[in-house]
Amino acid sequence: MIVYTHKFLNGKFLSALVLLLCLSLNVATAQSGKTLKKIVLDAGHGGKDPGAVGSFTNEKTITLGVVLKLGKLLKDSLPQLQVVYTRNTDVFIELKERGNIANRASGDLFVSVHVNSTAGRRERIQTGTRTVGKGKKKRKVPVYKTIHHRETATSGTETYVLGLTRTDEKEKAIGEFGENISDEPGLLDENDPTTAVLVAQYSQAFLSKSTTLAGRIQANFMNIGRNDLGVKQKSLQVLANSAMPGVLTEIGFINNPSEEQFLSTEQGQQQIAMSLFRAIQAYKTDIERGKSK
Repeated sequence: MIVYTHKFLNGKFLSALVLLLCLSLNVATAQSGKTLKKIVLDAGHGGKDPGAVGSFTNEKTITLGVVLKLGKLLKDSLPQLQVVYTRNTDVFIELKERGNIANRASGDLFVSVHVNSTAGRRERIQTGTRTVGKGKKKRKVPVYKTIHHRETATSGTETYVLGLTRTDEKEKAIGEFGENISDEPGLLDENDPTTAVLVAQYSQAFLSKSTTLAGRIQANFMNIGRNDLGVKQKSLQVLANSAMPGVLTEIGFINNPSEEQFLSTEQGQQQIAMSLFRAIQAYKTDIERGKSK
């Protein structure tokens, strides 16, 4: 039994400790679990947090539309599978609370839906000239303005599993889909020693199943003609906080005009939801037949 002094018992430490204990208790059950009984669906952002913003819509609206359609497909076609939402309305939910919702529900799978965006590019152009100086020193100098181009031609989907850095073991687990992690808001602090332990525990219990689902998702997106950007790793807090296999899937780029148009429509959202449904259905078959450990 370890006794901690008061100065270490801050909220951040206690949250990490509770999660580590939860992960430890779930390692054996995760390795032996052969059924998918409960799935937690997470619509990214919400409420005061719009997420990525397009020319006429935003991420929080698209993700909620897709998640609600996915939930309905699951309930209609797999009635034995219980569906839990981290949010089913336009409300703000903290990243940590999303994992807490999943853990309190004792979920078997966590699927977080997001919409991508690129940083854009800046262009400096000359708009004219102005006169400076007096007398013989009088001269004209160029005047510039900076234009921010938000639109991108980048398109496609990518799905993330939790990872700190890609070790040889993780590279083997991810296989042909593997790519290194990249930065984004909501990443774990890699300088925090708790992070490495948490990611290692999570990987031991859930990386294989998470990767199986991620591969299924990308394959089904490809089946409807979506550009495949692969399965990748990030030290995402929303995944680390959920003590179950899980993925975060980016379903398109909101600052790509054609993708924003597609993702904003009922038909586009239904196609994405159907792809996710088929991937989850295939994943369920995989684990029940013992193909994913």
